[in-house]
Amino acid sequence: MTAAENVCYTLINVPMDSEPPSELSLKNDLEKGDVKSKTEALKKVIIMILNGEKLPGLLMTIIRFVLPLQDHTIKKLLLVFWEIVPKTTPDGRLLHEMILVCDAYRKDLQHPNEFIRGSTLRFLCKLKEAELLEPLMPAIRACLEHRHSYVRRNAVLAIYTIYRNFEHLIPDAPELIHDFLVNEKDASCKRNAFMMLIHADQDRALDYLSTCIDQVQTFGDILQLVIVELIYKVCHANPSERARFIRCIYNLLQSSSPAVKYEAAGTLVTLSSAPTAIKAAAQCYIDLIIKESDNNVKLIVLDRLIELKEHPAHERVLQDLVMDILRVLSTPDLEVRKKTLQLALDLVSSRNVEELVIVLKKEVIKTNNVSEHEDTDKYRQLLVRTLHSCSVRFPDMAANVIPVLMEFLSDNNEAAAADVLEFVREAIQRFDNLRMLIVEKMLEVFHAIKSVKIYRGALWILGEYCSTKEDIQSVMTEVRRSLGEIPIVESEIKKEAGELKPEEEITVGPVQKLVTEMGTYATQSALSSSRPTKKEEDRPPLRGFLLDGDFFVAASLATTLTKVALRYVALVQEKKKQNSFVAEAMLLMATILHLGKSSLPKKPITDDDVDRISLCLKVLSECSPLMNDIFNKECRQSLSHMLSAKLEEEKLSQKKESEKRNVTIQPDDPISFMQLTAKNEMNCKEDQFQLSLLAAMGNTQRKEAADPLASKLNKVTQLTGFSDPVYAEAYVHVNQYDIVLDVLVVNQTSDTLQNCTLELATLGDLKLVEKPSPLTLAPHDFANIKANVKVASTENGIIFGNIVYDVSGAASDRNCVVLSDIHIDIMDYIQPATCTDAEFRQMWAEFEWENKVTVNTNIIDLNEYLQHILKSTNMKCLTPEKALSGYCGFMAANLYARSIFGEDALANVSIEKPIHQGPEAPVTGHIRIRAKSQGMALSLGDKINLSQKKTSI
Repeated sequence: MTAAENVCYTLINVPMDSEPPSELSLKNDLEKGDVKSKTEALKKVIIMILNGEKLPGLLMTIIRFVLPLQDHTIKKLLLVFWEIVPKTTPDGRLLHEMILVCDAYRKDLQHPNEFIRGSTLRFLCKLKEAELLEPLMPAIRACLEHRHSYVRRNAVLAIYTIYRNFEHLIPDAPELIHDFLVNEKDASCKRNAFMMLIHADQDRALDYLSTCIDQVQTFGDILQLVIVELIYKVCHANPSERARFIRCIYNLLQSSSPAVKYEAAGTLVTLSSAPTAIKAAAQCYIDLIIKESDNNVKLIVLDRLIELKEHPAHERVLQDLVMDILRVLSTPDLEVRKKTLQLALDLVSSRNVEELVIVLKKEVIKTNNVSEHEDTDKYRQLLVRTLHSCSVRFPDMAANVIPVLMEFLSDNNEAAAADVLEFVREAIQRFDNLRMLIVEKMLEVFHAIKSVKIYRGALWILGEYCSTKEDIQSVMTEVRRSLGEIPIVESEIKKEAGELKPEEEITVGPVQKLVTEMGTYATQSALSSSRPTKKEEDRPPLRGFLLDGDFFVAASLATTLTKVALRYVALVQEKKKQNSFVAEAMLLMATILHLGKSSLPKKPITDDDVDRISLCLKVLSECSPLMNDIFNKECRQSLSHMLSAKLEEEKLSQKKESEKRNVTIQPDDPISFMQLTAKNEMNCKEDQFQLSLLAAMGNTQRKEAADPLASKLNKVTQLTGFSDPVYAEAYVHVNQYDIVLDVLVVNQTSDTLQNCTLELATLGDLKLVEKPSPLTLAPHDFANIKANVKVASTENGIIFGNIVYDVSGAASDRNCVVLSDIHIDIMDYIQPATCTDAEFRQMWAEFEWENKVTVNTNIIDLNEYLQHILKSTNMKCLTPEKALSGYCGFMAANLYARSIFGEDALANVSIEKPIHQGPEAPVTGHIRIRAKSQGMALSLGDKINLSQKKTSI
């Protein structure tokens, strides 16, 4: 075996700057020193051997003067020393001195101290020389009967490794371990013995399991986990065994260990697709989510439930468990709640929607009373959206949901109120039978609305959908109540001048609708004296908005008043009443215009708002049929078109989703025979335990591009020139949070290069995990050096460095070759994602870093340019295809992506085709990128800049 093939078990970190001690001084310390100096000397010897020194002269010294010592530290160090020291002569024969060592270890295996016995057995697992192990076999066997479990546990491991490497030394090992397993009581010893049987003699392991299959629940969790793994592997290799072991897996679902329950549920799903099995596994997952306190565990198990749902046959089983899934909402973590609500919404059906809505309504009411938690507002928003989706999909539920949600219009959290408003707008348009109820509830809560945006939306809904005289009169009453005393300017000036004393300040109280003798509706305000207060909040809401300078709401009010006035004129025949109502509406508009032009508001009225209010006044003064049509029919038609387009889009996406999930097998599909499939084709039979182990080790096998060799070559970076004394190139392998640099170093000179070291440094959120160790390169030799880099966030990182080396025999200083920079591509961390328009706008407003990139491309088609940007940035286009279809020479689209670190990246593409420059003119415009961190915004901008132009192939 060459030095390169030697297996290395033990790595010891060594400070490189210390001077290596001489062999003579070490020999002296080992012979004549006290225990402390012998310990230090032995440590130095180990380090020197690990660094490539042979030190053959010290072997006999250590055997004579150190091996007989009983000090535990020295015994530990000797185990490391015997592991790494060369035990054979150059021609491959065992050194004679090792017989003495062998005798010493035989004594250690019979030592009264269990720690020494156990650690010696562990050391024997690492020995690769059969001649050394042969004399020790009786002592190893005897350790199986030791009173202490630590010794027995390690004895099983030693027997397993010896049987695996040198079967002739202990041919009856499986039988021996089987007998040991039957009589053993300690859980860890049983687990090790069972593990050995699984790998050494699976039939014996199954025989043992068959004898105790009914007692499996009473075993320790570490043994239960191994049993689950065995059953999984046996049933996958031989499906006919399933019936024999599936009951055992069912029993393990009741285990007291969460890890066993999780593995048993996962195994049960892969072994059986029967509804009872799926239900039992799902129930087990739900219990785990509820009982486990760690949010990461909850999210992982939730993902497993979502995977179950993706299978069409399992979805119906999970639908019956929706109410159980909703128990997870008791978790305070918002991410867990979000996933749970999404899962429940995906599983909702006409059978369980009523129960789901009842639970969600209770949750909504709960959030009313809890205000101290920071996520309460976001959770309330999630609940509102979920109820909205339920009502749209199951219209019968809308009547139950609306009264509860309408309360939120007066909520301080504008986002939740905006969601409710959007829902109410959709419901009132789609469900004619609910219009009366919605208008009634809206009038009830109208006076309590605190946000100007919500107020504006509520005004629009009232103006659009009030169709009876009573409702129209109520809207006017509410508007008067919300505006306060008019004319506004005069009353405000009087208040400031003190003519209206605070003690007698008149406020408008709740308004009553009175019926006069003639049967018409008259408005009466209850006047009440208020106590002295100077708070501006005491003003009626609409008056407050106007005095703050928010006149956009006034323009909205003017439109609403125009609509209701025109409708009132159509409903009421009496000229006097018509004129009275229209005059009142015009008075309100005129007084708002007067206020806007005065110096009272904090900001003056804008020209746009003046034009809008003036237009509404003109429309009311003329009352033409054309304007009546525009105000009372066209607006509603526009909303109807928008909602139907949105609904169509949702149906389309749901259809695509269901098509994706439906497993359809065509008549001419080839049949795959298990016996004839290549190993890499067995994707349906992947070993889940092997996959999870690979994932934990960071070796997840990603599906490469069509040509794996080409895709690997694309990631090779040349670091030095061909004429440099040392040539280097690196293959950059990115695996989630790790980057592995595999650097090929070639000595192009005729000299031996000593201490050839790769020195690296990083820029950005990258961190070098370990310093690569130095090499010695023979003339024209080459070697591979691996370096690990940890990644902490999504931004372009740079790795730079140099290679330093000494030339053997040269007296000069160290030589240095500077390497080219390695740029880490941001695209390895960014994945396309989706979010709603409201979320996009919210993030767009919140994110503080913006990067504006000017379009500079040779692409002449708008759509082609957009597709090119999507492909090169891994972003997803949120703008629906319908909005992008057609051609008008201009295009605007919103893009969104998320990094594996949970960072959001937003982009707005605004491009046009300059017609005056001819049909071959390239696309022009801008792309604005927004992100929470500066690095993300800049990195994405750089990526777009680099890949704007289409390369000709």
